[in-house]
Amino acid sequence: MLKIALTLGALAFAAPAGAQVPDFPSPFRTQEIATNGATIHVRVGGQGPAVVLLHGYGETGDMWAPMAADLARDHTVVVPDLRGLGLSSKPASGFDKKTQAGDVAGVLDALKVERADLVTHDIGNMVGFAFAAQHPQRVGRFVLIDAPVPGIGPWEEILKNPLLWHFRFGGPDMERLVAGRERIYLDRFWNEFSATPARFSEASREHYAKLYALPGAMHSGFAQFAAFDQDAIDNRAYLAAGGKLAMPILALGGEKSFGTTMAAVMRAAATDVTEGVVPDSGHWIMEENPTATVAMVRAFLDKGR
Repeated sequence: MLKIALTLGALAFAAPAGAQVPDFPSPFRTQEIATNGATIHVRVGGQGPAVVLLHGYGETGDMWAPMAADLARDHTVVVPDLRGLGLSSKPASGFDKKTQAGDVAGVLDALKVERADLVTHDIGNMVGFAFAAQHPQRVGRFVLIDAPVPGIGPWEEILKNPLLWHFRFGGPDMERLVAGRERIYLDRFWNEFSATPARFSEASREHYAKLYALPGAMHSGFAQFAAFDQDAIDNRAYLAAGGKLAMPILALGGEKSFGTTMAAVMRAAATDVTEGVVPDSGHWIMEENPTATVAMVRAFLDKGR
């Protein structure tokens, strides 16, 4: 069942020397969008109905390169780095997911996109959920992949998992412990939350470790987790005020990770949930089984066309 829980290309434009991960197709462009007290680094490409891809902890929007390449054949694909992570700015605050949903709204407004499908992973699930709850009219179909949502469904039981000690790991002393040792800290996530650690390649590890070693990045990562208590309060308030999400939802879990628990989480907060399991994969679906992940996401999104 639940082996892990939340920990919870673009390199053609900004690749640290010596590291290569899959490139975004060359027609993709990058854009820095100032909105909501942050500057969000965004990759945009393709034509057609819009789809937004949101990453999680331990990665950046770079993780989505294979998905973006496929979807850009008939979609406008928008891939931000979450505030504080990747090449987005590192503000002092705003890491609750309600605020970050405002970042997504600001990005879409700047791009003149009124409505989009969402595909999200890990902390991206939480940001996407907050956006869908606040702006249901702007979301077509919604894919959430392999991470819970604070305050929703079996959240309290999930918190009891001993693998989740990092949810409470943060603060100045913890930041000093990790400074200069970002790769050691991140390897723990990539190894323990995968079915086959070798599939999270050395090149990808180098790449993301350098991005998380940027000034303010680890502080921002810890702040993403520190906001979970507020996120739970906000999410329960959304459901109490507006009821369950009504848009079609695909809840995907890695076979060796969340599995069908992902659908159980979302059925507590949505009325139209399709269950799916990414075979032969742990948490890192785009590294461990990108082919199956892309195929499952595309099949679901195509039903809405």
